[in-house]
Amino acid sequence: MNRRAMMLSVFAVAVVTFAASAWFTTRPASVVVTATVPPEQSEALLRPCSPILGPKEASGSVVEFFDPACKACCGLYPVVKYIMAEHRDAVRVAIRYTPFHGEVSEEAIRVLEADRMQDVFEPVMEALLREQPRWASHGTPAPGLMRENAAAAGLDVEAARTQTLFPGTMGVINQDRADVETMGVRQTPASFVNGGSLDPFGEAEMRALVAEEVAASYS
Repeated sequence: MNRRAMMLSVFAVAVVTFAASAWFTTRPASVVVTATVPPEQSEALLRPCSPILGPKEASGSVVEFFDPACKACCGLYPVVKYIMAEHRDAVRVAIRYTPFHGEVSEEAIRVLEADRMQDVFEPVMEALLREQPRWASHGTPAPGLMRENAAAAGLDVEAARTQTLFPGTMGVINQDRADVETMGVRQTPASFVNGGSLDPFGEAEMRALVAEEVAASYS
């Protein structure tokens, strides 16, 4: 290679390196923007009847609009668990039922409410999410399979047969359905951190905002 060709080669590499470096330092950062829930929606965000994971008095509050038949909700759950483990007793997660998948979602919610009455809500929810591809794959309720999964996680199936039919269970579903409309939730999962919605919504953004809120509570 002659001297001129070598110099051109070095120059080309330098240009590419400079361009890559400039892109890296000036590329748009992932910014968490929160929109605070307006006062007229604050009551609809969280109800006293909503299931709570973690200590109720925790300073960091996550409200998740959740469909047990939703694949994305299933995918987000390990992230939620990681956030709770990372911040220990400083974070609580409230579950709002969002039965967007129709009858199969409602049947799963009935089972979850029976679990809650029996104080086995969290382990049974995890079992249903783990087995979600089996009972939710065709959008048709499979109460026998759901209850089989739930029983393996601690549900008293015989007691649940009555509990899933309690008027209060349908009352929770109807209240959450009405609140979903009020909040304008159109897809799941949809999460709110300390009364603010995430934009953009993602694992990194959710973790960053929860960490910020928890840190602020200690300052």
